[in-house]
Amino acid sequence: MKEKRLAGAALYHIIIFAIGIIMVYPLIWMVMSSFKETNTIFTTASSLIPEHFVTDNYANGWKGFAKISFSTFFKNSIFISVIATIGTIASSAVVAYGFARFKFRGKGILFSAMLLSMMLPAQVLMIPQYLWYQKLGWVGSYLPIIVPQWFGQGFFIFLNIQFIKGIPMDLDEAARMDGCSTYTIFFRIILPLIKPSLVTSAIFSFMWRWDDFLAALLYLSDPLKYPVSYALKMFSDPTAGSDWGAMFAMATLSLIPIFVIFLTMQKYLVEGIASTGIKG
Repeated sequence: MKEKRLAGAALYHIIIFAIGIIMVYPLIWMVMSSFKETNTIFTTASSLIPEHFVTDNYANGWKGFAKISFSTFFKNSIFISVIATIGTIASSAVVAYGFARFKFRGKGILFSAMLLSMMLPAQVLMIPQYLWYQKLGWVGSYLPIIVPQWFGQGFFIFLNIQFIKGIPMDLDEAARMDGCSTYTIFFRIILPLIKPSLVTSAIFSFMWRWDDFLAALLYLSDPLKYPVSYALKMFSDPTAGSDWGAMFAMATLSLIPIFVIFLTMQKYLVEGIASTGIKG
C-alpha cells in the first residue's frame, strides 16, 4: 500500500509539472525570443534557446518610437495603476464596511445592483460610458481610466464584505463602550483586521490596470500618455514591418512589476483568497 501511495504521488506530481510547463511555455518562449535577432524569431520558432544571444532588442525597445522613450510609457502605467489602485482599495473598503455593519433603507437593492455590476460584461457598458465621458470632456485624458476606480468595484467590495462579516460584532460594541466613533472603529479595528483582503484587492487592481489595453485604446490619443500595454502595440506595423524583438523585450520588462508584487505579497494573497473561501 505504501508503494502504491508513493507511485500515485509521483504520478500526480509528474502530471502537475507537465501541465505547469505547458502553461508557462509561451512566457518562456517570449523571454527567450527577446534575445533573438528579430529576423530569426519566427524562422527559428521551434528552437527555444537562441543560437546567438543579443541584447540589442532591449536597447532598441527602450528607445521607443517618435522620440518617446519607453521609460515614459512605464511612468504612465505606474501613475495610472497606483492612483487607480489607491482609489479602488479606499472606496471598496468604505462601501464594504457600510454593507457589512449597517442597516439602512434600500440596502438590499443597492447590494443587488452591486452584484449586477459584476455580472455585466464590460463590452455592454463600453459605448454608453464613452458617450458619457465625451460629454464630460474627459476623452483624451486619464480621467475615464482613473476616476471610476474611486467609486468602488463590485468584486473588491464583495471580497471585503466577507472579511468584515468574519470579524465579531463584539469588537465593535467594545470599542463603542470605550468611546470610539464609527470612523475610529473603521480605521483602527476593521482596516487592520482585513489587511489580507486589502492586499489581495491591491494586487488584482494593480494587475488589471497595468494590463488594461482597451481603456487606453478608447480614451487616449496622445502618444505621450500611452501606458505600456498600449505602447507595445506600436512595435507592430503590418504595412512597414514589425520589430518583434523589441516588442518581446519590452513585454518581458513589463512583467517585472507584476512578478515583484506577487513575490512580495504572495503570503497575503494566499491568505486573502483562502480566508474568503472559508468565511464565504
